[in-house]
Amino acid sequence: MNPLFTPMTINGMTLANRFVRSATWEGMAGPDGCVTQRLIDCMAALADGGVGLIITGHAFVALEGKASPWQLGIHDDAFLPGLQKMVNEVHVRGGRIVAQLAHAGRRALQEESGLPPRMISATGTEAPPVTEMGPCDFKTVAKKFSDAASRAKKTGFDGVQIHSAHGYLLSQSLSPLENRRSDWYGGSVTHRMRFLLEVYTAIRETVGASYPVLIKLNSSDHLDGGFTIDEACAVAIRLAHEGIDAIEVSGGTPESGALSPIRTRINTPEKEAYFREAGKVIKESVQVPVMLVGGIRSLETAVTLHAEGRADLISLSRPLIREPNLIARWHQGDTTPAACTSCCRCFVPGRRGDGIRCMARVKKS
Repeated sequence: MNPLFTPMTINGMTLANRFVRSATWEGMAGPDGCVTQRLIDCMAALADGGVGLIITGHAFVALEGKASPWQLGIHDDAFLPGLQKMVNEVHVRGGRIVAQLAHAGRRALQEESGLPPRMISATGTEAPPVTEMGPCDFKTVAKKFSDAASRAKKTGFDGVQIHSAHGYLLSQSLSPLENRRSDWYGGSVTHRMRFLLEVYTAIRETVGASYPVLIKLNSSDHLDGGFTIDEACAVAIRLAHEGIDAIEVSGGTPESGALSPIRTRINTPEKEAYFREAGKVIKESVQVPVMLVGGIRSLETAVTLHAEGRADLISLSRPLIREPNLIARWHQGDTTPAACTSCCRCFVPGRRGDGIRCMARVKKS
């Protein structure tokens, strides 16, 4: 049997297969971040489509950390009933779902929150003017993450994933380009990972040792002077030592240009899996399961990544926007590559408030 279609258990969470829906901003939450029926239907379709593990779009843990309109929120107890309904719809279909916990830091939209963004390091030239985080602010944000994790556990999510990639707050803290602090939160990578470790510790103390806690980690910022693969390995090793249950390897930021997390024109096998080398390096560094995301479009590539020891699980995003049933299709014997053309037009309707959907498919029909 294809090993990618065999079950796998991560700290008590048993998955039907090794395929993961990587966290994807859906643009389907309510204006305040509440769960909508449209978002529930999206998660249900992924569960029906055979995805082993669904990771929600990045859910903001604090209002001032909201990155996008129509982004899912997990910052308030008022959202518990909607979150629970969404989880239940996945579970009745035999699926597993993890909440991704995020804070946008300097990338937060003040027009969405009405609050000033939080900055790891402030230069004084930002618009609007913002204040650099003080020592107490780090503790406050860590508490926001742990409170959000508590809500996730209370509503039945099978685990949580910490978002520490793509230039959001925890990724900003790890990057020497963003983190220019001179206190114990800045300097060497040992100090720059301190905030992330405090967040992880706060979450673990809240949810307990037997609840799955995962992380999405940048392998590199792909920027001169930014976070590097060697530093990513150091962070991964420390997190594994502290008890993280799985690491999803990604990379890049919105400033990374052609090496951003979301790349276009993935139209040949050679262009697939653009973080494959990073996946291998990190997997060889730790003894915890490694998920690999980034331009995987064919079952053949996925199998090769697993066989070569580059990943234990395969994460997909845009292919599942066009084909929520992709994994079931592959499992049933139709192993043609994903129909996704990597054009990124799926996010256009999301920015209008209509939710993400494949525009290439709409055009053809």
